[in-house]
Amino acid sequence: MKKIEIIERARNVALKKLRSKLYKIFGCRSISVLEHFSGIVDPRSDQGKRHPLLSIIVIALCGVISGADGWAQIEEFGKDKQSWLESFLDLPCGIPVEDTYRRVFAILDAKEFQKRFSKWIQATIYVKSGTVIAIDGKSMRGCKGEGVTPKHIVNAWSSASRVTLGQCTVSEKSNEITAIPELLKQLCISGCIVTIDAMGCQTKIASLIRDQGGNYLLALKGNQGTLEKDVDLYFQGELFGGKLKGEQTKLKTAETVEKSHGRIETRKCWVSTDIEWLDQKENWKDIKSLIRIESERIVQGKSSIEVRYYISSLDTTPHEFLEAVRAHWGVESMHWVLDVAFSEDACRIRKGNGPENFNVLRHIALHLLNKETSCKRGIKIKRFKAACNVEYLEKILIQAEDAA
Repeated sequence: MKKIEIIERARNVALKKLRSKLYKIFGCRSISVLEHFSGIVDPRSDQGKRHPLLSIIVIALCGVISGADGWAQIEEFGKDKQSWLESFLDLPCGIPVEDTYRRVFAILDAKEFQKRFSKWIQATIYVKSGTVIAIDGKSMRGCKGEGVTPKHIVNAWSSASRVTLGQCTVSEKSNEITAIPELLKQLCISGCIVTIDAMGCQTKIASLIRDQGGNYLLALKGNQGTLEKDVDLYFQGELFGGKLKGEQTKLKTAETVEKSHGRIETRKCWVSTDIEWLDQKENWKDIKSLIRIESERIVQGKSSIEVRYYISSLDTTPHEFLEAVRAHWGVESMHWVLDVAFSEDACRIRKGNGPENFNVLRHIALHLLNKETSCKRGIKIKRFKAACNVEYLEKILIQAEDAA
């Protein structure tokens, strides 16, 4: 048998082992990471290509799960775990070096990588009707450099599943308005409640959410003419004007009080479905409710009060609006984990599409780490344990089978 045929046969056997192993590790409802990511177009030229793209992606993902926060750390992880990786990956030229990861992820199509991540996540979890999907952005401050502005990632966060459903990259925060519609089109939001801060309070975004079968809950600020001021004056009149005349308000109300971490927080919600007076009501598709939420925090005897206004296509109870608004801020906890457990703001990856693509790896890793529940520790300790113990790393990867 010719040497070329022997090499080809050995490679086919390795690829078969790869497919079998990866389907076992990542398989979920017969939909796997392999299926979603193996079709990505390899941007490299065939000349001088030594490492299969899928092998590079899988090693990088395993490295990030195991605590790697940069390309050099991923290379060292690969070297240390080479025998394990060779048991299911096609590695004809051994472990890729640091520069290989840097070059490949810098030219890999970031939008395509993000879309495939979104499709995989939505295939592995069930988003039930009524789920709050929070849209919020975060700047990756670490990729800022001379002549390089930090990338801004707009995320769609499922409060119930505690997972990012999709994401888009924009050059700066002011471009979130154009990115949100693109992100929404990637998602299945039928029956869900989409919450967005004032930046995304736009008539076109509200219409798109309704067209896709979702409901919107949008924060108000001064970016929609006099809308916020009009709503503020309306509630002032209902709450205080009626009292002066001895009238009883028709507003629906609810209140919650929480005590934790040395502070007392009281949240009050007032809801009105009277929108006939609103001059701009025709601009907001299916608008049904105006909401006023007042939050009072008492910390070490000092009190602070914040008042926020919202509009919504929902006609529901004040308690449910309070829960939805609170669920929206769950996305901030995800941002905190990325900073503390994954050192996102300290990451200095800047070249090309590297920052966006590495961010996708972080979110995949975070999703799988959250799904592994046998270790009752934080994400940072779980990453350390995965680096120390291959069996535990495999256990984390196999959690994808139960992600649904």
